[in-house]
Amino acid sequence: MSMTTPINIIPAPSRRPLGVPGVPTHLLASATHHHQLRLFSSTTTRYNDDAENKDEKNENENKNKPTPSLTHISPSGSAHMVSIASKPPTARIAKAACTITFSSPTPLRLIRASQMKKGDVLATARIAGIMAAKRTPDIVPLCHPILLSHIGVEVEPASEADDETVMRVEATVECEGKTGVEMEALTAAGAAALTVYDMCKAVDKGMVVGGLRVVLKDGGKSGRWEMP
Repeated sequence: MSMTTPINIIPAPSRRPLGVPGVPTHLLASATHHHQLRLFSSTTTRYNDDAENKDEKNENENKNKPTPSLTHISPSGSAHMVSIASKPPTARIAKAACTITFSSPTPLRLIRASQMKKGDVLATARIAGIMAAKRTPDIVPLCHPILLSHIGVEVEPASEADDETVMRVEATVECEGKTGVEMEALTAAGAAALTVYDMCKAVDKGMVVGGLRVVLKDGGKSGRWEMP
């Protein structure tokens, strides 16, 4: 009679989580269920063809536009006066403006009453602006000497309905020539404002001259332009 060797069967380890006091382990999912993560998106990417076409169109338009250049700079990089020999003369006009803001209403009251020690501020400022416009090529190096046909300078206190501390300056310059008169108008307005400053600084050292700008130009190849 043969002896059969008994086989010891080792039970498989339980897959249930170990019990932890106070934790309802029977509610936990079985470890036999494996969750596989999806590492890619199934959403189809949509491209905005209209936006791409618009960007491409704008890029092509920008390429076709001429690159702006400074006319007073030569190809070698040196400054020079632009030749206007081949340009036909046309009627030209330019207007420039600026303001003088006082720190108190006192200067304007003295100006209106003609009580400034240096004299008539408004008349002197107008004459200064006219003289400055005619001397623009002496002040701005690359400006052409131009035969000006008209120079008008207005220096006026703001109306009483407005601020009592503001004075307005506007200069108008005209010519029949080959180049514009914007610089002459700017020089006239600036010189008039500086004259007001000089004549009023004894009673107001906090004045501010500002906003010097071209407000209108007309004539020449570029035609009319007006500040909005």
